[in-house]
Amino acid sequence: MLVAIPLPDENTRWRCTSCGNLTRFSVRRATRTQDFVHVDLAGHSIVEEREVTSDVAEHVTCRWCNNVDTIELVPRPDTVPAGEPAPGA
Repeated sequence: MLVAIPLPDENTRWRCTSCGNLTRFSVRRATRTQDFVHVDLAGHSIVEEREVTSDVAEHVTCRWCNNVDTIELVPRPDTVPAGEPAPGA
């Protein structure tokens, strides 16, 4: 069974709860796209438009400690409200 791991956005980032890593992860993703492909008369194809219909992180591993299932989403430092400590601080 596929369990999706939330992807970071402009307000969040990944953090390993085991070692504190914020920067290095191995990510296995499943991406589905719908492409508009132009094929010339010689048979060469070029993707002219691509729409991502689904983008799911299936598996995230910390590259520092190699742990799985220890990745969480935390706020980016510039999105933490004033007066509140950043998680893990």
